[in-house]
Amino acid sequence: MSIGTRRVFLYGAAANTLAAASRRQGKGIRPSVPARSAARVLGANDRINVGHIGVGGMGFSHLRAFVQQSETQKDIQSVAVCDVYTRRKERARQAAKLDNKDVYHDYRDLLARPDIDAVVIATPDHWHGQMALDAVTAGKDVYLQKPMTYTIEEARAVAEAAQKYGRIIQIGSQGVSDPKNMLARKIVESGEIGELLWATATASRNSVIGEWNYYRVEKEATPETVDWNRWLGSAPKRPFSPERYFRWRKYWDYSGGIATDLFYHSLGPVLYAMGPQFPVAVTGSGGIYVQKDREVPDTYCSIIEYPNFFINLSGSMANAAGVKYFPRVIYGHKGTLTYEGNNVVVYPEILDNPRRGGSRTPPSRSPKVYSAPPVENAHRLHTDNFFECMRTRKQPNLNAMLGYQIMVAIRLGVDSYREGKVKFFDPKSQRVTDKPLVRPAYEGDGKNYDERETS
Repeated sequence: MSIGTRRVFLYGAAANTLAAASRRQGKGIRPSVPARSAARVLGANDRINVGHIGVGGMGFSHLRAFVQQSETQKDIQSVAVCDVYTRRKERARQAAKLDNKDVYHDYRDLLARPDIDAVVIATPDHWHGQMALDAVTAGKDVYLQKPMTYTIEEARAVAEAAQKYGRIIQIGSQGVSDPKNMLARKIVESGEIGELLWATATASRNSVIGEWNYYRVEKEATPETVDWNRWLGSAPKRPFSPERYFRWRKYWDYSGGIATDLFYHSLGPVLYAMGPQFPVAVTGSGGIYVQKDREVPDTYCSIIEYPNFFINLSGSMANAAGVKYFPRVIYGHKGTLTYEGNNVVVYPEILDNPRRGGSRTPPSRSPKVYSAPPVENAHRLHTDNFFECMRTRKQPNLNAMLGYQIMVAIRLGVDSYREGKVKFFDPKSQRVTDKPLVRPAYEGDGKNYDERETS
């Protein structure tokens, strides 16, 4: 089975399980827009019209990138923008050279436009699920900034809707489209590093003002210029707060902190390479050790257990050395896979038998180096993959199902940290459960013991 065929098979099988689980569970958000029976079929040379929902920091970066791209690539054009902050709406209108009629306050009005083929959603996390669900229901393809959603139930609902309405969703975690990661996946699937054991990855920074304390809390942002109630949406009602509006990633109401902002990026490429699937148990640990002006931890780790391997995500916003000393590595029984510059390097294991006179320290063996093309713009690779899939209707690299699987692991880590207990998940029913997992060759059952090995 080829890699591409295998990917389609895995997506289809997981999607069928998703639909069944969703029917049983009956939970999650519901669309707030009318369903559109059919969307425009795009030809190879048809122009893709894009609407932008949320044009703050990352949203405005996407808008500028698409405007620049449209200057040389005429088949893509940004035709509408939406935001709840007057200043951002005007800035976006000017950047995209739009008329006032193309600027929206309610994203549902933008979704109602039949000429819009796709939307970019780059709002605070607590809005991702509802907006994405409404977008696919309205017949739009979606580039959805990470994390996929705020909750597991929302991720399930969005993934099911994407399948039901045949829409393309690409989650905006661009590392998955890095050629090095595609190469790593091929190496893992080839069996070169043997049975998978565990992996490590990090997200570590050290800002003098504290992570997510973006320098400017704009004085122009007032109750008159920001539709605060609309911005809050499903979040708890609070008085207008510029601090929360601009630095929302520090607060549980709108974010999961390191886990949702950065570890989604860390987990995505590793899980893609090791084989997309749901976790079975997740533990989150850490604390607010240095940056006291927040609710989310400044230092955090998540141990994510899968049926036959685990992934350790550890990082801090108060020490940047993790990227050097806790790099992205995949460990297998026959070898260890590392990411080094533009290369993927496999360090072979030497299987030793001390009982036969061998050394307990394996002898050195030359690593095998695989080179990948250098990446000048990872965002462009990821959005190009999205636009290509809009035309071909193939699944993109970080599709709705993979996004859902990553979201389950990320959210369970946040819930574990906040609740102080291990969180378990049943991949078959796709439910959070209190039943502990049964590990392979569980301690004491003797299944991993062979008397012949001691003779």
